[in-house]
Amino acid sequence: MSTRRLLAWTAVFVSVGLAILGMIVFVLGVVIEFANTRSEPVTDMISPIAQLSLAGLCLSAMMMIFGFVLVGILLARQSIQYGAGYGEAYRLIENFQFPQAIQLLERVLDGGKVTPDVLMLLTSAYAYDGQLAKAQTTADRAVRMFPDNAGAYVTLANGYRMQASYGEAAIALQTALQLSPDQPIIWAELGFVQQLAGEHDSAIESFKQAALYSMPSMYSVRVNYHLSRYYRKVGDKTNAENATERMLATQHGLQAWRSALRALDGTTYGSALNYEIQKIEDTISMTKMTKESSS
Repeated sequence: MSTRRLLAWTAVFVSVGLAILGMIVFVLGVVIEFANTRSEPVTDMISPIAQLSLAGLCLSAMMMIFGFVLVGILLARQSIQYGAGYGEAYRLIENFQFPQAIQLLERVLDGGKVTPDVLMLLTSAYAYDGQLAKAQTTADRAVRMFPDNAGAYVTLANGYRMQASYGEAAIALQTALQLSPDQPIIWAELGFVQQLAGEHDSAIESFKQAALYSMPSMYSVRVNYHLSRYYRKVGDKTNAENATERMLATQHGLQAWRSALRALDGTTYGSALNYEIQKIEDTISMTKMTKESSS
């Protein structure tokens, strides 16, 4: 995320916080004013508490309007950046309508809206549709056009991974991390492909790096599954238990991978991912049974 976009979203959250604060001040002022009017005679003057209450209401209204306007501007800029068909193409991919998504994204690119995100989505659509050569060409184009963008190398890694070229995918992700070293998802993805490539020690180090940050549930559950197994293997009971608890807390993240498996049916990577997800689900079931029997 760019510094400008980060500042914009920070302003949105600050405005929401101030709006909530203003509403709290308004409600408290109304309650206090109501209590005072029951014990004191009513006058024509507006009391300081009532004035403060009204000021809180005005602050809340102004910040709500400001927040809505700022969110609208951000969404409009995103729509312009990605192209009108980007969101629709994403929904088509979620519904496994890959040819239609490809047509939309190709039109977006033909319209001049060439970004790493659009190229990444088109690479995935090509790969899911079985057009691996086009997926690779699109991924290469992303790196060629955006050599300093970490997302371009993630796109390249996705193309390699779909072809079960895990070593090449790992190299691409390592390049992405050189450009953006504080991205836990990239660390997690690197660990996944290293694990598939048989580089288990390197994978564990990548998972440890990913675990230093907050991650979406779909990544956290897999990362902590591998870490819990590793820590148990080396006899580190405390870290093994902590990783297991994090795995259990984010187990709902497996649903996202289960949904993705439908598009990967029949591929080498899909088979490997399905095997891993099944192992994680079995581990979670056994862990729950052990906890229930010991309680």
